[in-house]
Amino acid sequence: MTEATAHLPPDANLFAETYLPLSAHEATVEANRCLYCFDAPCLQACPTHIDIPTFIRKIGTGNLRGSARTILEANFLGGTCARVCPVQELCEGACVLNSEEKPIAIGRLQRYAVDHVQERGIQLFQAGAATGHTVAVVGSGPAGLSAAAELAKLGHAVTLLERRELGGGLSTYGIIVLREPVEVSLREVEAVKALGVQVETNLEITDSAGLDALLAEFDAVFLAVGLGAVPAMGMPGEEHVVDGLQFIEESKVNADALHVGQTVAVIGAGNTAIDAATIARRHGADVTMVYRRTEAEMTAYRHEYEFALHEGIGYQFLTQPVRVVTDGDRITGLECVKMILGTPDASGRPSPKPLPGSEFVIPCDQVIKAIGQEKPALAVELGLKLDHGYIAVDDAMRTSVPRVYAGGDCVRARGTASTVMAVQDGKYAAAAIHQLLSEHKEAAHG
Repeated sequence: MTEATAHLPPDANLFAETYLPLSAHEATVEANRCLYCFDAPCLQACPTHIDIPTFIRKIGTGNLRGSARTILEANFLGGTCARVCPVQELCEGACVLNSEEKPIAIGRLQRYAVDHVQERGIQLFQAGAATGHTVAVVGSGPAGLSAAAELAKLGHAVTLLERRELGGGLSTYGIIVLREPVEVSLREVEAVKALGVQVETNLEITDSAGLDALLAEFDAVFLAVGLGAVPAMGMPGEEHVVDGLQFIEESKVNADALHVGQTVAVIGAGNTAIDAATIARRHGADVTMVYRRTEAEMTAYRHEYEFALHEGIGYQFLTQPVRVVTDGDRITGLECVKMILGTPDASGRPSPKPLPGSEFVIPCDQVIKAIGQEKPALAVELGLKLDHGYIAVDDAMRTSVPRVYAGGDCVRARGTASTVMAVQDGKYAAAAIHQLLSEHKEAAHG
């Protein structure tokens, strides 16, 4: 985008998925590059353990239904994960062809196979024989959908409770359309419904009484409640700052109402911050990302950082915002101070410290903050044991309350929160809940 075109109305093509779908010919050619390794490193690198060589071989032989079944048996959200997984860090990063040429495009092949069946409404799975047991799943993000699907396939009657109007959680509301259009996540919600799962929206559990009511009605409960709000920064003028997640949400479900400034400052340097910056840039804004540490400490993936640079997004490293400068209700700038790095803090990264007398102002007419989310406040309200502010679970995803399990970002006290890890949590929890209910059934008949 040149300076001359910077403020023209955005072209709809600028908001199409970054990667076009593969054609049948492209998919076949790419599939036939695969070496179908024994004990394939790509399979080991996948948190959900999709049998990658097998699904790729099936694409190569034209068996797209079989390919999609292989994927979805291991990862019911294969369509979402094909788009949002950091494949460069996982399966494609482990591909043996990296040492000689480019790795197999595993993510794009997975998307090709899954889209083939889901765009046609083909249901590859059905509910298992009814067990007579009931399970409530709270939250319809990746962990919740994964658990609900696996439990339904095992024959349990599942009710999925979602506080928002649409199901899908972060996949629906929090991932920019360049990576995942809304219809992709909603197709996965429909696939869960096709297994007999009852999805009830606009329902929220807010306290221990609500959890007790679920336990009185259902045999087990799985909590997939995600994280809290974006934390306050405590700086003057913050009331004028736009929430990054809200900005992304509007770009997906209410795009016509989205307001984008001409000169935008984005506070943060994670993947969500890059997503918000990309939306603003694609709308023609001049965008600067502001981060208090250096490039080396960014939480965004390297390929996301390089993507942002390619988009023409600027960076101000070692920079801490201290005040939003306004003229009435109009933002005119973001006052910042330069930082220096000190000793490592609790995160293991060098702690930034302000450099006295280094204040300066970044001119802008909009400020967006994307500095992560708070720990799940709901965990405290539900009376659950915590682990560093997150819901504490054991290896079977059990919480401190009997018959209550949890997974996804709300339990991610350690490691990196991601869609694929949430999906695997849902699988683990479903298996553990099934074992619990099966033991109860055996005891009742004993």
